[in-house]
Formats: sequence, C-alpha cells, structure tokens
Amino acid sequence: MKLDKTKPIRRIAIYFFYDKDGIVDDYIPYLLRDLVKNLEKLIFVSNGPLTAESKAKLAEFDPLILERENKGLDVWAYKEAILSVGWKKLAEYDEVVLLNYTLMGPIHPFKEAFDAMADRNVHFWGLTRHHGMPFDPWNTCKYGYIPMHIQSSFMVFRSDFVQSKALQHYWETVPPVHTYGESIGLHEAIFTEDFTRMGFKSDVYVNTDDLQEFNAYPLMLYAKELVKNRRCPVFKRKMFYNMYMEFMGVSNGQAGRDLYEYLEKESTYDLNLIWDVLLRTAHMSDIKERLQLNYILPDTMCLPDAEPPLKAALFLHIYYIDQIEWCLRYAENTPEDFDVYVSTDTSQKQHLIEQAFSVLAGRKIRVILIENRGRDVSALLIGFKPYLTDYDVVCFAHDKKTQYFKPYIIGESFAYHCFENVLASRAYIQNILKTFKDNPRLGLLTPPTPIFDGHASLPGNEWSVNFDATRKLASSLKIHVPMSKDVPPIAPIGTMFWCRPQALGILLSHNFEYNDFPIEPDHEPDGTVMHAIERLYPFAAQEAGFFTAWVMPMSFAQLEITNYHKIAKDYNVAFNNKVGIGSREYYLSLIKEGNVTDPAKLSKNTIKTKAKKLILKVSGQQGLSASARLWRKIKG
Repeated sequence: MKLDKTKPIRRIAIYFFYDKDGIVDDYIPYLLRDLVKNLEKLIFVSNGPLTAESKAKLAEFDPLILERENKGLDVWAYKEAILSVGWKKLAEYDEVVLLNYTLMGPIHPFKEAFDAMADRNVHFWGLTRHHGMPFDPWNTCKYGYIPMHIQSSFMVFRSDFVQSKALQHYWETVPPVHTYGESIGLHEAIFTEDFTRMGFKSDVYVNTDDLQEFNAYPLMLYAKELVKNRRCPVFKRKMFYNMYMEFMGVSNGQAGRDLYEYLEKESTYDLNLIWDVLLRTAHMSDIKERLQLNYILPDTMCLPDAEPPLKAALFLHIYYIDQIEWCLRYAENTPEDFDVYVSTDTSQKQHLIEQAFSVLAGRKIRVILIENRGRDVSALLIGFKPYLTDYDVVCFAHDKKTQYFKPYIIGESFAYHCFENVLASRAYIQNILKTFKDNPRLGLLTPPTPIFDGHASLPGNEWSVNFDATRKLASSLKIHVPMSKDVPPIAPIGTMFWCRPQALGILLSHNFEYNDFPIEPDHEPDGTVMHAIERLYPFAAQEAGFFTAWVMPMSFAQLEITNYHKIAKDYNVAFNNKVGIGSREYYLSLIKEGNVTDPAKLSKNTIKTKAKKLILKVSGQQGLSASARLWRKIKG
C-alpha cells in the first residue's frame, strides 16, 4: 500500500540498544532528534539496564523504555517490544519502524527517506539491501545460502503488513537466537525472502542494484558512495572498527578512511560523536586499521600552517656518555623556539650534556638529575613530570644502546628506527606539530612496529610476555578501555613518541616512585614494569579520549614499503613453492588447520576450491547452494 501524504502519517519506532555498561553515547540522541520529527511514539528497548545518565539523555524524546535481560540479541528485543505494545495498537499506525544502535547519522534528514518511500506500493521497506552470498558462513540459514535481503538495522512495516496473520505468526514464533550468526540466519537473511515468496512487496530507499556484482554489502564497502551520492542518511558504526579483512579481502582497505574524510570535509556531522563511542568501546588497533591512522609526513618541506603555534618541548633521557652526540644530532632538528629537557643520573654526565647541548642556540636547555632506576620510563613519569603539563605537545626520546643482539648494528638500527620516526628533521617536526593541530583527538604519535631482522617477529606479537602485567597495571589505574591478548597494542615499542601530555594524564597523575622499578643493573630484556608501561601509553590515551597513530617521515616510509614488500614476497614464494599459488586467506587456513605439509589434504582442498568455482560459474548461486545441501546429505 502507498501512504496518503495528504493526511498526517502516524509512525511508531522501536529502537533496539545494547551496551555492556548501559551507556548511551551521544551519537544516539543526535540520531533520535532527527528521527522523532517523523514519529508519534518512540520505544527504546535495551538488552540490559541503562545508567541514570543514559536515561536522562533519552528524556527529551519521552520514550517508553523497556529494559530486558540480554537474551536473544536484536531479534528477541524487537519481538518483546512488538508483543508488549500489541498488534492491535501497532495497527493504528501507518508505519512501524524497527532500527538499532549499529547505525550512526543522520547525514541527510530521515524525512527524505520517509517521504520518498511513502509513494511506493510496498508492505515493508528498508534503507539498504544486502545482495546475498552463494553460501552460508554461519550454517544457520535454512536456504543453505544467504538470500538477497533488506538489512534489519532499519526496516519499516506498513499497517496492512502489521495486520497480516503471516507477520504476526512470524514474530510470535521466531526461534530463540543466541549468536550473531543465528541472528542473521534465523531472521535477517530470511525475512525478505520468506515474505517475498508469500507475495508481499518490499523495496529499499537506497538502490544499489548497480553495485551487486561489485560487492554484496554496499553499506559497508561503498559507504561513502551511498551517503554522498545516494542520500543514504546513515552509516554503520562498525565501519571504523570491525574486521579489517572485510575491507582488505576485496579492496585496498580504503572504505573506512574515505567515509571519515567525507564526513570531515563535506558534512556537518560532529566527528566527536564517532570518536567518543569508538574510543570507549573499540580496540585501538582495529580503529587504526580501519581509519588508516598512519601519518606519512614530508621531512624536507613544511606543510602550509596558518594556525597559532603550539607550545612544544623535547624531553630526552641520556644514560650512556657515548650516546650524547647521537642524541644531540637529533635534538638539533628541533625548532629554535623549542624547550629541551635532558635527564641523566650523575653530575659528571650532567656537565658533559650541558657542554654538548650548549650549541642549541635560542633554546631553553635544562638538564636534571634523576635516580638510575626505571630508566627512560621513570625519567618521563617521575623526573620530567613537573614540566610536562606546561606544554601542548611534547616529544619523548632517549638514548638507545640495545646490545641484546649481535652484531650491534641491529641495536643501532633499532635506535635509528625510533629517532628517525620522531625527530628526522626540522621540517618533519613542524609537520608533526601541524598534525596535532589538525587532529584534536590525536593523543599519541608513535613509530611503527619495527620489522627488520631480530624484530621481524614483533608485528602481531607486540605484547610479547607483557600482557598480564599491563592489564593488571591498567586495572589499578582505572583504565577500562578494551584490551585483549589477541589484539596487539599500538604501542611505542622502544618508548619514543610524540604526545599531548593531557592524553597521558592518568599516568602523570599517578604518583610513581623509583622503588616501583627494578634495581639496576637489570639485565632483563623484556617482562619488566617498564615494558608494561611502554605498552600502556596508548591505553591511557584512549581512556582519556584520544587516539594513537603511527607516524613516519617520507624518507623512512621508503624503507618501510620496501621491507614490507620483501617480507610479503618471501612468504608468498615460500608458500607457492610448498603448496602452490593461493590467496592469503588460503595460506592462513592451511596453517590453522595444520595442512601445510599434508599432500592429501592439500589436494583435497584444491579440488574442493576448483569444484565450487566451476559449479558457481555453470549453475550460479542456486546451483552452488543445491550442491552444498546435497553434499551435506551425502556426508550425513
């Protein structure tokens, strides 16, 4: 049925929400303020209790709030809300809207979508469509594949549909849902297909038929296109933190970054709404990947910068006398209006440093004495603590004389890696300061994880043996942002970085003492409290509401691209020679299944892959699904 736009259109919405802490972030009231302009009534159903502050945020919408046990995910939350209102009452409205907290926006008014869809003769509609898949990755869908379907994050039912026995029976008998895969296979993926087969009509506001052969999930992989050029009012929150392979498996990984840049440059949407919820609920590592938080900055020229200067300083810790000149060489790259602080542990060293650093004309130089306990970490958190908060942005560095590996060029190269990425040149430093100006939620800039020789195993293994100690320390400091042993920290391995002191406020406000650190000489190469703190910096920044990113000068990025390509090339050649040419996912699956050296399993996997491709080519999605069902019957 079409809607009669000559009369007021009556709508009720059921908004599903879940947060493990019951916190309603500000992006939700922002979305609801526009949505309720099109509603008579709002029902807010939460899988779990809401905080008092969250309820206060929702008060302006005068919603009916239903707090229920966290069971059944979105499906049973909708079911309970629908049945609590009752079919008779719902039928009084022209449209019943179901939507949830996974959407952010609106970038365009919801009224545009409601007005456009009012003219279409449908029983139910949605904003976007998933184009389906020729298989069922969760093995929960009765069709054996994922049919094309309207995405359940925003669906609208017309009154005649609400009054139908078919829809009422569907919701009254929908099976229990326990997992995300069941939510898809037992509800979202089948809803459109089931009711289409019964003769009901549906449509979507954002037409993506032309993208069907490019990707099944345009709202995720073509988010910028949908929002910018097709007036989609919303985007998915998980654009900025979900599995990166969803992007990288089919593209260069640009979708999250491109959407963010569009919102930043071409919309009025407050980006703080994104950062507030991401930094509270997501892993920094995932955010960094999705948003490509890597700043590759010129080191031979300064980028245009018309903003007022930041008050900045360099803080250096020097222990080894023979490293004074190395450190001075990089300190000379600081602008002449910089303040430079150096810490060391003896009066003799203090005198030598003061003599050497006297060549830094125009800069205020201060050399302070600290205890030789805690190394660079205690230098920062104890020795430099009284001075750090005087500045908007600071750089922290220290002499690096790693001699755990031989030949010593390996340790020297680690020092080069750290220093080049924080103090490569004066132009580079100016560009770092501009980056902080341009990104007010940026808290920490660190060099990338080293990948050469003795450090080649570090990517993905940044925790090393330090996770438990870091988590324990984080808990004692009331740092509650997500932290997992399976997700690496975006930490300054080597403890050299740029930061806003405000971002490290939790650490700086804690009264660390020298006796919190091991007595020197401490010959442990890993696993000390210093290594735990080294990994805690980005979590402290995240708890304070700031993100962490990698930074490199262009000259170092040249090396890094070559090295990453060399590593990927060597792995591919090794796999190609052993198991044949395949995708990254194929290689990883072989490793996980332990099939890398099993000829029988390798042959079986190859045959299965070729068979699937052939059936799909000849018979299409339906043929592949039918073959899969037949094979399961034969096996079972």
